[in-house]
Amino acid sequence: MTDETTPAEAARAITAQKFIAALPHCRALSMTVTAVGAGEATITMPWSADIVGDPRTGVVHGGAVSALMDTTGGAAVLSHPTAPVSTATMDLRIDYMRAATPHHTITARAVCHHVTRSIAFVRAEAFDEEPEKGPVAVANGAFTLDRTDGQ
Repeated sequence: MTDETTPAEAARAITAQKFIAALPHCRALSMTVTAVGAGEATITMPWSADIVGDPRTGVVHGGAVSALMDTTGGAAVLSHPTAPVSTATMDLRIDYMRAATPHHTITARAVCHHVTRSIAFVRAEAFDEEPEKGPVAVANGAFTLDRTDGQ
């Protein structure tokens, strides 16, 4: 925690780190939380031969990208100021825009843009190390929302 980090920001970062540390697929995909804000999360996933979908090209499998987008969406929900204690994916639509460049880290950023009593809505984008080429994938999702205050 730096001098500029508020206790709320530090708590959100810890929650996001615990969230992905608890999920075996996040560890298997070497996901790392790189930024967390109020209802926002950024997570990276490095390229690995183990997650290649097409051995001829070295392109990462869409399932790995899907897992990254889903996890980033969940982290964004958990970091929302309404203080949810748990979340689960209800619906997630992913549009794959282009293949990620082989050997590049993929970074996903999700924003929880609307919250009701029991559902959180999220938008996410994933980019490789050549963001000028546009996103690798974009997503919209709905996540369950469970809060300690019963709201």
